[in-house]
Amino acid sequence: MSSPLDNGFMGASLAGLLFAAVVGHAAEPVSAGPLYERFSLTLGLGERTEALGPLWSDERLGTERTVSLAPLFARREAPEVEALSWDLFYPLMTYDRYGAEYRYQFLQWVSLSGGQSQAGIGARRTTLFPLYFQQRSPDPKQNYTALLPFYGRMQNHFFREEVRFVLFPAYLQTRKKDVVTDNYLAPFFHLRHGQGLEGWQFWPLAGHEHKSPTTRTNGFGEVEPVGGHDKRFVLWPFYFNNRLGLGTTNPLSQHVLFPLVSSQRSPARDSTTYLWPLGLTLTHDREKQYREVGLAAPLVVFARGEGKTANRVWPFFSEVHTAHLESDFYLWPLFKYNRAHIDPLDRERMRLLLFLYSDLSEKNTESGKALRRTDLWPLFTARRDLEGNERFQMLALLEPFLPNNPSIERSYSRVWSIWRSERSARTGAASQSLLWNLYRREITPQRTKWSVLFGLVQCQTGAAGGGFWLFHVPLKQPRPAAAAAPGEPRSAVAPAAGAPAPK
Repeated sequence: MSSPLDNGFMGASLAGLLFAAVVGHAAEPVSAGPLYERFSLTLGLGERTEALGPLWSDERLGTERTVSLAPLFARREAPEVEALSWDLFYPLMTYDRYGAEYRYQFLQWVSLSGGQSQAGIGARRTTLFPLYFQQRSPDPKQNYTALLPFYGRMQNHFFREEVRFVLFPAYLQTRKKDVVTDNYLAPFFHLRHGQGLEGWQFWPLAGHEHKSPTTRTNGFGEVEPVGGHDKRFVLWPFYFNNRLGLGTTNPLSQHVLFPLVSSQRSPARDSTTYLWPLGLTLTHDREKQYREVGLAAPLVVFARGEGKTANRVWPFFSEVHTAHLESDFYLWPLFKYNRAHIDPLDRERMRLLLFLYSDLSEKNTESGKALRRTDLWPLFTARRDLEGNERFQMLALLEPFLPNNPSIERSYSRVWSIWRSERSARTGAASQSLLWNLYRREITPQRTKWSVLFGLVQCQTGAAGGGFWLFHVPLKQPRPAAAAAPGEPRSAVAPAAGAPAPK
């Protein structure tokens, strides 16, 4: 399903397409300076065409196709998975579709979306955040319209299954699962009811809510208990008295007399804080087996036990270790280290000055596959994926902050990068490019090819012999290559990109 906007914006790349039609009709890859470049992909069986450096590009990888007029517009289509996406001055405007689901957005303020629910019912949604919300569906029960602050009804917004309001904040009703809350002059007065639950509040003076223990049927058809609670407050936030998990094996009681003392008591854990937030906190966790002492917690913390060891004096140092997690810093945010080891995942990350330098590694302890990503903002980003493929980019202005963002890769990365290199672990192919292919080197098992000055000087070595071209005039040509086998990448047998076909 394509959109009118999608079809219209595709016309923005018409100039590049016309140039490609004139220059790119040749059967072999072509180098024509910064005006036009066509070459085989290094990390997959496909081809990329660029015009005016990387400003216009057309990349084909199998049935997947990506066309971009950077940084204005980028479009990606993957028919095999029924996926289509485009970006206009990302993140100004985007469109994403996967199967029947689609979504337009303009600065996350205006959005149009639609698709099918789990019941297979289609729906179309329009949002002008935060003023107007609308949904239309073949099922009238799924329709809603809301115009803030006057009148309306919404579904699945603001972490609630249903929201109704009239002259907000005069009246607001929300529903989350079976709990319904009626607000009058929100948030000052509300009445709440649900399965085994009744409550009220006149904020900030007083409030009380009680829920009796109940049961529910889980996804396996088994009946399981749901704990109850009893909550009270007076002169919020100065006094609280709560009892949670009623009817369970680990009921919890909370008492707060702010700022003098607050305490939590349960069979699994006890914790008491005196003179919050700068005072003393004492914790005994019997379930995780450790004791902890804090001063102005979490700024100063010391813990000892089988379940946790911690030494922290913020911002000078912190060392917190559990059975599966490790978190350390020194002179925060100068140095930060995190590790999670939960089989089969072993993940480590080291950072300097938050995002200035980052080194991330992940390993599957069962398969032995590992990935690594290193960023030094704004100088470079380097990646090695789980298959062993490697990428390196010099000048990375946004990539360290938004890693693995395909829209940044399509619209911006190739524009500001001054050096790019790739290597395929499966085929051994590699490529390097300097300043939009001012210098380019391509390596395959069959040949090695260099081009300088946007292809005006080219040299090739390999099994077919050497070749040399000056201003696209062949001074020496390699022997004719055998025809490519079905499914074999053309770069494995073809002459160098930009070289005339052998006579």
